[in-house]
Amino acid sequence: MKPLKKLIIACDGESASGKSTAAKLVSKKYKLLLINSGLLYRYASKIIIKNNPANPITFLNKSFKNISYKTITKQNLHSEKISNHVAILAKNKKVRKIVNKFQKKIIKSKNKICVEGRDIASKILAKKPKYDLAFYFKCNLNVASYRRWIDIKKKVPLKNVKRSLNKRTRMDKNRKNSPLIKVKDAILIRTDQLSKKQVLSKMTKYIEKLN
Repeated sequence: MKPLKKLIIACDGESASGKSTAAKLVSKKYKLLLINSGLLYRYASKIIIKNNPANPITFLNKSFKNISYKTITKQNLHSEKISNHVAILAKNKKVRKIVNKFQKKIIKSKNKICVEGRDIASKILAKKPKYDLAFYFKCNLNVASYRRWIDIKKKVPLKNVKRSLNKRTRMDKNRKNSPLIKVKDAILIRTDQLSKKQVLSKMTKYIEKLN
């Protein structure tokens, strides 16, 4: 197979569905720039919680102009407090506009990219540029809850994590602005039924059909 000169992949899915792990694996294999959309919203929540600005929108606008994506990825953004806050924040149309602008600036400068989140195929990569492939990740709630519980080093009870994930997914699917949906041509990946190796193998099969 010849190396692909252009490859744009959209990875959408529910909370703790394994989309981040899958996006990392496929990005490493095909040397793609990986953007984790969820981290951007988590960063926004973290700095709002920390600074409690009088005008959150003005504050976020300025903050995202003065930080790089690389700096954001190095921060610890997975806490239960941030998870609960970001579920509300992500519904805000003005916040989404700031984050989308930040993402699109990076996306338009690259030909080989993988973007993961909750509105990537339906919004961020719906056009100009449009994804070459879209994947949609699902995972049984019990499995997803256990994975997230391990990620946060069991700092809160497992039942609390399960409740939080269930609430977040319902909010994501029902929010007015850019809800979480599976676009028609997205390829479904059930991470509770596949190993990491099998997930990458399935994604690879579809990517190599593009050549």
